[in-house]
Amino acid sequence: MAISFGGLATGMDTTSLISSLMEVERKPIERMTLDMTYQSNRLSALSEFNGKLTSLLSKVEALGSSDDLRPMKSSLSREGYLTAKAGTTAVPGNYQIKSHALAQVEKVVSTDGLAWADKDAKLFNTGTLSLKVEGVEKAAITIDDSNNSLSGIMQAINAANTGATPSGVSATIINDGDEYRLVLTGATVKDKAITLDATGLNSGTGTYANPTLGAPVQNAQQAHIEVDGIHIYSDTNSFSEAIPGVTLALTKADGGAEATSLNVTLDEAGVKKKIQDFVSAYNGAIAFVTSQSAYGDNSSGVLGSDSGLNMIKRRLQNLLVNPVGGNGSIKTLAELGFETQKDGSIKLNDSKLSKVLSEDPAAVETLLAGEKGLDGSVTVKGVAAQFQDYLKGITSSVDGFYVGRKKSIDSTIKKLDAGIERVEARLEQRQQRLVEQFTAMEKLVSALNSQSSYLTQQMDMLSNIWSNKR
Repeated sequence: MAISFGGLATGMDTTSLISSLMEVERKPIERMTLDMTYQSNRLSALSEFNGKLTSLLSKVEALGSSDDLRPMKSSLSREGYLTAKAGTTAVPGNYQIKSHALAQVEKVVSTDGLAWADKDAKLFNTGTLSLKVEGVEKAAITIDDSNNSLSGIMQAINAANTGATPSGVSATIINDGDEYRLVLTGATVKDKAITLDATGLNSGTGTYANPTLGAPVQNAQQAHIEVDGIHIYSDTNSFSEAIPGVTLALTKADGGAEATSLNVTLDEAGVKKKIQDFVSAYNGAIAFVTSQSAYGDNSSGVLGSDSGLNMIKRRLQNLLVNPVGGNGSIKTLAELGFETQKDGSIKLNDSKLSKVLSEDPAAVETLLAGEKGLDGSVTVKGVAAQFQDYLKGITSSVDGFYVGRKKSIDSTIKKLDAGIERVEARLEQRQQRLVEQFTAMEKLVSALNSQSSYLTQQMDMLSNIWSNKR
């Protein structure tokens, strides 16, 4: 690149002059850059607002069905014997439960006096082991030179407990302190009278006695509870139908010596939390719109000129006060304890809400979740359903409020970006022309200066010659 010394001939700072001229001509770019920043800020603000609307939708959806508004809770008079989990279909009430017996599977150990010093020694005869449950063969297990050890037999039995037709019996090895013994365990309480017929191990030259099982060290039995005097049995320690809507899990048994009192009630705190979550999300959306408006000493936000925000705000406020039909004794959210504040937010009157929940929880369900006919079709839309219908539309990822605004803003930003590129290219050419023009001027002035110096020298010479002649 050629080195340019601006102003050497003219004495002007042409570099600074060009820079100042270009600074003036860059003003359109500065304006477009500011516009891009403004549009980006609008997009960020719209995204934040959409997030608040989406949050409000999720809180409304938690109030959209009777099940959502009927969370039940359970409490036990004593711990350690059972646990209880109440579902939404549970009926409030008090139940007396006695824990008679835990479910357990059968365990059988190799007979007394029959143990082996080395679990990995291949010292059993080969042939076939017949594994039977209640006299019915469940697996014919092949023992050969590859698995005729205690460990090999254990692994072969366990392998027979997998696949399409499992035997229902698993095997382990225990050490009694001196030697190893084989233990077989049933998979369910129905796996009883487990036997191992080893008469088929009649080949080879093994020195270990064939594995033989003794009497069960633990008998299979069903879990047994008593609910309000009714005896109930289960193959597992879980009871899902003993009390409608409640799942019981037995953890300890005392033979039915003492009853545990189970109390099932509506979880009012859970309902209140869902309603309060809705209130908080609603207030968040309303407060955002308010923050964008100019009032008092506050200037408007980046979305202050967007009439769509106020339209949404008015729609949400209308939904909040719309009465709901149906058979419920309360028709509006105000009767539930909703109180509108001066700034457009809402406050929940806790005592009023508690009273309604306590006296008429069905009315709360009707107000929020609506009503359904005998065929399951919706006959009355509750407040939650009305909010859902509206919010799903404006938060739609296809044609929602934010999506529409984003498309428009993205298009504007794209045009501004293209405009900046065009102006930048033009200014680059303009700057190059200015450099060339000032360089040409400097060259011309430099040439004129040279001619002026030459002429001055010539005049001086003529003057000297003339003086000498005189």
